[in-house]
Amino acid sequence: MYLSICCCFLLWAPALTLKNLNYSVPEEQGAGTVIGNIGRDARLQSGLPPAERGGGGRSKSGSYRVLENSAPHLLDVDADSGLLYTKQRIDRESLCRHNAKCQLSLEVFANDKEICMIKVEIQDINDNAPSFSSDQIEMDISENAAPGTRFPLTSAHDPDAGENGLRTYLLTRDDHGLFGLDVKSRGDGTKFPELVIQKALDREQQTHHTLVLTALDGGEPPRSATIQINVKVIDSNDNSPVFEAPSYLVELPENAPLGTVVIDLNATDADEGPNGEVLYSFSSYVPDRVRELFSIDPKTGLIRVKGNLDYEENGMLEIDVQARDLGPNPIPAHCKVTVKLIDRNDNAPSIGFVSVRQGALSEAAPPGTVIALVRVTDRDSGKNGQLQCRVLGGGGTGGG
Repeated sequence: MYLSICCCFLLWAPALTLKNLNYSVPEEQGAGTVIGNIGRDARLQSGLPPAERGGGGRSKSGSYRVLENSAPHLLDVDADSGLLYTKQRIDRESLCRHNAKCQLSLEVFANDKEICMIKVEIQDINDNAPSFSSDQIEMDISENAAPGTRFPLTSAHDPDAGENGLRTYLLTRDDHGLFGLDVKSRGDGTKFPELVIQKALDREQQTHHTLVLTALDGGEPPRSATIQINVKVIDSNDNSPVFEAPSYLVELPENAPLGTVVIDLNATDADEGPNGEVLYSFSSYVPDRVRELFSIDPKTGLIRVKGNLDYEENGMLEIDVQARDLGPNPIPAHCKVTVKLIDRNDNAPSIGFVSVRQGALSEAAPPGTVIALVRVTDRDSGKNGQLQCRVLGGGGTGGG
């Protein structure tokens, strides 16, 4: 998501100073944690040591006013000292659930003439372990499944981000080397496991196999979760469905109406009767958000738009589809549909006005006195989000 910002300063003469400050603070810090000293870090007169101040080192009491605050319940600035501090414990996972980078912003008007644009990054700590939605996976695998056949497994979930998030999977308790594990990465960096047949299975030799899948995060030390895989070896159904291609790329406008056809998939099975009748579905590891946005017809493989698509939320979506026949012991086929959203100019600019002075402006006000601040934003990206600002009318100067 892209955010274009244009600030216009309504002045009698250009005298406003703009300072940019960047801070970071680990999550789970308690209320009252000091993140930074705005006056000192921006080298404002009220924040400098007496020897570095103008006017012979005499101190002027600070005046800090918060103009904009993306999280007023979490952060604040002391009006006198200029200290930026936390108001309560910050949980990064609940604050920025779907974003890899968690950042809050403030605008502070200092000393009646300086604006500080402040960004505070909330750093993740490894306070969550991976978890599976259940404690067991039941699988039926035909003994004629060829080596190299893959079976998607249930993914683990870890709300932590970055290095503390889910890192990899391990497979244990397979003494005969019949099964292997392949860990793949999605376009957004998330990991998902696939069970791979390494050697031919023999039902007459062994009808059941018990495996353990372990999910590990990247913390120090790492946290983990396990799930048991119970494999029942059976036989039947010689042919599996086959897609026309392993992957597809589709482009859609972000404002595509509900019911719009995304793609008509086709998988064929050489068997006859129920053994050759194909059913389509999303793979088990498809994210819930994808299921909210798209639907698939189980009989035809037709994928349609089900929810409101938003380029600013996610410009690229991946849909994993499986096709399986209705015969006994089916071996499913898989393909990936990548949906690339095309940005539309669907967001109008918004204008915000912040009055700096209360009451009437004295005719004796000196040049450079700040009258008001105007903020213009547009959530669109590229040219659709570029802004041009103009101040109409005489008697002042403006910038944009």
